[in-house]
Amino acid sequence: MHPKGVTWTLGILVALFGGGMMVPALISLYYHSGHADHFILAGCLVSALGLAMMRVAGSAPARLSHKDGFLIVALAWVILSLLGAIPFWTTGVCTTVIDGLFESTSGLTTTGATILTGLDNLPPSILFWRSMQEWLGGMGIIVLAVAVMPLLGVGGMQLFRAETPGPVKDKLTARVTETAKVLWYIYLAMTGITTLSLWLAGMSGFDAVNHAMCTVAIGGFSTHDASIGYYESSSIRTLIIIFMLLAGVNFTLHFAALKRGFSLKTYFQDDEFRTYVKWISFLVILVGAITLSAGAGTTGEVVFNTVAIATTTGFAVSDYAVWPPGTGLLLLAGMFVGACAGSTGGGMKVVRVLLLFRQGMREVRRLIHPHAIIHVKIGEQSVTGPVVQALWGFFVLYMICYSVITTLLAITGVDMMTALSATAACLTNTGPGFGDVGPGSNYASLPDTAKGILMFGMVLGRLEIFTFFVLLVPEFWRK
Repeated sequence: MHPKGVTWTLGILVALFGGGMMVPALISLYYHSGHADHFILAGCLVSALGLAMMRVAGSAPARLSHKDGFLIVALAWVILSLLGAIPFWTTGVCTTVIDGLFESTSGLTTTGATILTGLDNLPPSILFWRSMQEWLGGMGIIVLAVAVMPLLGVGGMQLFRAETPGPVKDKLTARVTETAKVLWYIYLAMTGITTLSLWLAGMSGFDAVNHAMCTVAIGGFSTHDASIGYYESSSIRTLIIIFMLLAGVNFTLHFAALKRGFSLKTYFQDDEFRTYVKWISFLVILVGAITLSAGAGTTGEVVFNTVAIATTTGFAVSDYAVWPPGTGLLLLAGMFVGACAGSTGGGMKVVRVLLLFRQGMREVRRLIHPHAIIHVKIGEQSVTGPVVQALWGFFVLYMICYSVITTLLAITGVDMMTALSATAACLTNTGPGFGDVGPGSNYASLPDTAKGILMFGMVLGRLEIFTFFVLLVPEFWRK
């Protein structure tokens, strides 16, 4: 491990993050809404802290080990969440320390859970900062730094591996730097297209930019208390459904399709994508059948809310918590499965659940044919034993974390329905849940202790469990 290298790398991340605070300052100046001085001061202080960390660490590290990568990623999400809360505190939008931390952590981890009310009347700079945090967290500010680090003499493969754990596709290009750049080009292009589409559909320019950032990041923050329910336009709702689905797809698959001239065949040749489409279609049909037969909602509401939950975006057009009870369990299942690996979405990821299911079916077949050699495959590729073992390890740790966090929430006095759904919503980085944290309310009523526990769950979900747990192993810290 290289402590100075870790410090230097965290320093550049902090400095970049501080520079980002100047954007909402410009928004504030443009709209003459106040708070520009708060963002300028916060940005200068955060950037100065980052530069000081780089100065203390000395020159840029020649190399980073895999241990360094895990440590940098874990610390970065904690440190940046803490620093991102500064504008919420100084502007008085969040009156307590824990509320500011909760809002910042929720944004940066793209969870979309909020403690704020009266969003329609908040200053544009605050609304933009919330959306910008989600947008930065969506692809990962760390991947952004990986793209520019080689210019400063730092290799980034260790960071990239730590930031994208789990079974994901091969690097897009030979060098991780180029990989990160390609991902960001796609991300920027998708954000721009989403913004233009929403603006042409009738959103104001400001709302279009904010909702585009939060849609592509699969975050779910909105500029209105009613979320997307504020807009009666079917065009706006349809566009957001389309872009939520696209953002939930593996970004390397987008690159492969673009490289082949916008080939749709490329998508449907992918095993995970086909499963992703089938799973969300199944959820929409089943939730719709239950909800519409009970006269509890419209077809448009069912499609939008189900896609928003299944992709872990967290937008809403109505209060799905009042739908028949069976739909709640289906939506919770949607949260846990989540989006595709390599996307900006949360949850356990479709490919993991698919492989676990196929591994289970393999064991069933082996009971019938004990001597048969049966492979678990993803597409045409056989999955090795170590990968399957890692998947089961991930699943077990995920469910243990869910159980422990739910129990801790219940101990703080939160009712069981709220505890179960809030844990799922935060661990899967979805945002709204059921009970006291449904789409018709928010997380403001929870005890401070419960908010702190859920913040831990958000970061844990964003790091996809393993990146955190590896830090708890004693061997990690040995030379």
